[in-house]
Amino acid sequence: MAMTTAAASTEPGPGDLHGRVAELHGVRAAALAGPGEKATLAQHAKGKLTARERIGLLVDPGTFREVEQLRRHRATGFGLEQKKPHTDGVITGW
Repeated sequence: MAMTTAAASTEPGPGDLHGRVAELHGVRAAALAGPGEKATLAQHAKGKLTARERIGLLVDPGTFREVEQLRRHRATGFGLEQKKPHTDGVITGW
């Protein structure tokens, strides 16, 4: 049985896959960077550390396993649909 053109076009090609992996690495880097420099500076101005900085002080390097790092909220109203930071300011793991 011959494969149809439609079925063949739904599978990512090697170039598409590399692009998707690069995109995922970029999203992950954005999640690790946090909500932005402005938010980090505001937290530091209050004499506080960011959540990732606090975790870094609490655990040994390489021992914390984060879950759902790329999770975003689905809330609407009050302009929340325009602000969807990764992890939404909450970091969970073990």
